[in-house]
Amino acid sequence: MKLRVGILVFEGAEELDFVGPWEVFGMATQGEEESSVELIAPTPEPVRCAKGLRVIPDATLETAGAHDVLVIPGGRGVRALLDDETMLSWLRERDASTTWMTSVCTGSGLLVASGVAAGRRVTTHWTWTETLRGLGDCEVLEGVRYVRDGKVVTAAGVSAGIDMALWLVGQIAGVDAAREAQRQMEYDPAPPYAAEV
Repeated sequence: MKLRVGILVFEGAEELDFVGPWEVFGMATQGEEESSVELIAPTPEPVRCAKGLRVIPDATLETAGAHDVLVIPGGRGVRALLDDETMLSWLRERDASTTWMTSVCTGSGLLVASGVAAGRRVTTHWTWTETLRGLGDCEVLEGVRYVRDGKVVTAAGVSAGIDMALWLVGQIAGVDAAREAQRQMEYDPAPPYAAEV
């Protein structure tokens, strides 16, 4: 499978929002020389994420190549970008050339604020639904892991990005490829304390 995935990172990005999809897409394209998963940031400097993880971007908004999928994570850093016209304009430009525009958690706010998700059904972290409704023309769905509306796919909070990315692999490369990536990741959620043991 030839797949080029760009994952936006920024100060205050929630780690699992982007690392979960990174793992899924990386696992699904492992060994595929023409495939790539890269981190994109506003500048080439290391990015400090919400819980303190520091990552080094592969490209900047200006130097990033073309992508089939763009992933926008959430996190407390989203708020600072909601009025950043450079970022919003870049997202609109990317929307014209990608096959899929995706977000995890509060990252959907950037898709709404930029107009990429205008008039679409979206979701976000359960604590942010009212905020998202106030950002623009969208229908916010609650209680779902991810929502697809056209080429825009939004996932609820944090770990839901893994489910969304696996679904996308299935759409792009087939259900068997998604199941194989899931098996290789040993992704079979069984959270403790969800039931009596």
